[in-house]
Amino acid sequence: MSVVVSDTSPLHYLVLCGAEGLLPDLFRHIIITPTVFRELQQANTPPSMRQWAASLPDWVSVQSPKALNLTLNIDPGETEAISLAQEIHAAAILIDDRAGRRAAIQCGLAVVGTIGLLELAAARDLIDLPAVIAKLRLTNVRLDPELMRAALLRDQNRRPAGPISP
Repeated sequence: MSVVVSDTSPLHYLVLCGAEGLLPDLFRHIIITPTVFRELQQANTPPSMRQWAASLPDWVSVQSPKALNLTLNIDPGETEAISLAQEIHAAAILIDDRAGRRAAIQCGLAVVGTIGLLELAAARDLIDLPAVIAKLRLTNVRLDPELMRAALLRDQNRRPAGPISP
């Protein structure tokens, strides 16, 4: 297990579908930046997300980067998260936004999105992927539906086939 930096959306979606508890099983520690922390508590954020952010679990901490990589041309939360991940040599950055993912990869960071987190958890038998994806679809999720379908297909192919009927 390792230390990762998270942008807003993976935490947002995991909390909304009740799967945030898988994070300490996958990673030793999650670090978020002050901007991400504020985004998790905005007035238009769902109440469950604001409540979770108001009393962060002990495996989450808030840390500011010492310097910002201002060449990234992405939103402030993603800029802070990528800058911090580079600075602390995080094992990965948890991020969904396409432009943010591209910027993180260009900065040499390992990138994991919400669907990748869920697949990783399913591969370790921490969650039932179809059930969690079904809950995720009931949220305000803005992830590519094709990514979810592909993840479900990979999960189905990964699991051993059930008993054959006579």
